[in-house]
Amino acid sequence: MSSPRIHWISSDDPPQAFPDVSEACTEPDGLLAAGGDLSPERLLYAYRHGIFPWYSEGQAILWWSPDPRCILKPGEFHVSRRLKRELRKSDYQFSFNQDFTHVVAACATARSSQDGTWITADMATAYGDLHASGWAHSVELWHRDELVGGLYGLAIGRIFFAESMFSQVKNASKIAMLALNQLLLEYAFSALDCQLVSPHLLTLGARPMPRPEFQDMLESACNPPLRVIEWPEERTSVATLV
Repeated sequence: MSSPRIHWISSDDPPQAFPDVSEACTEPDGLLAAGGDLSPERLLYAYRHGIFPWYSEGQAILWWSPDPRCILKPGEFHVSRRLKRELRKSDYQFSFNQDFTHVVAACATARSSQDGTWITADMATAYGDLHASGWAHSVELWHRDELVGGLYGLAIGRIFFAESMFSQVKNASKIAMLALNQLLLEYAFSALDCQLVSPHLLTLGARPMPRPEFQDMLESACNPPLRVIEWPEERTSVATLV
C-alpha cells in the first residue's frame, strides 16, 4: 500500500491554499497538509474550515482535520455532584483574558513534562498575535493571586476552538472549561470544538461528530466570522457556576 500523499503549502501561498478536508488522511487520522506559515490570515481561514495546526519543534507545520471531530455543546457540559459540592465551598476564582500569555506558557510547560509540546515559540507568538487582535482568548483559574489552571483557544462566530488547557490543582482545567461553557451558553454558541476525541472529554459531555456534519456547522456558525462575546473583565467566584 502506498503512503498517503501530503499536500505541501508554501508560505507564499494564499491563506486559502488548503486542499478540501475530504482529502485528509485516514492514517494518521486527519493529516491534511504541511508547510505554510502561522499568519493570522491563514490560521483564521484554517479554523473556519475545520483545520488546525499541530506539530512538534523541528517539524514542518502540520495541518489536521480529523474525522470524527470531538465537540461539546455548551448546554451539555456534565458537572458531577462531587464537583458541585467542591465549587460551593471553594475560594477559587475564574476570569477571562486576564493573563493570556501565562496561560499559553503554562499549557506548553504542562505538555513538555509529558511527551513534548506542540506549543512551540512560533505557536505561542502566533496565538499571542490573535489574542491582541481579539480572536484568541484565555480562561484563568485563580487561588488568591496564583494562576492554578486555565485554557485558551479561538472564538470565531459562534464556535470556540479550544487549543490547550492545564491544571496545577485538582479539577482546575475542568472548572475553567465549565466557566467557558456557561459563557458560551449565554451567547448561544453552537459548540466548543475539542478537536480530538478522548475518554476524559467524553465524561464531560463531549461527543464525536462526523466531519461532514462538523463542516456544515462551521458553515453556518462561523460565517460571517464575527467577534460575538463581550468578555467579562472581573474575577468571579467559582461558586457562581453551580
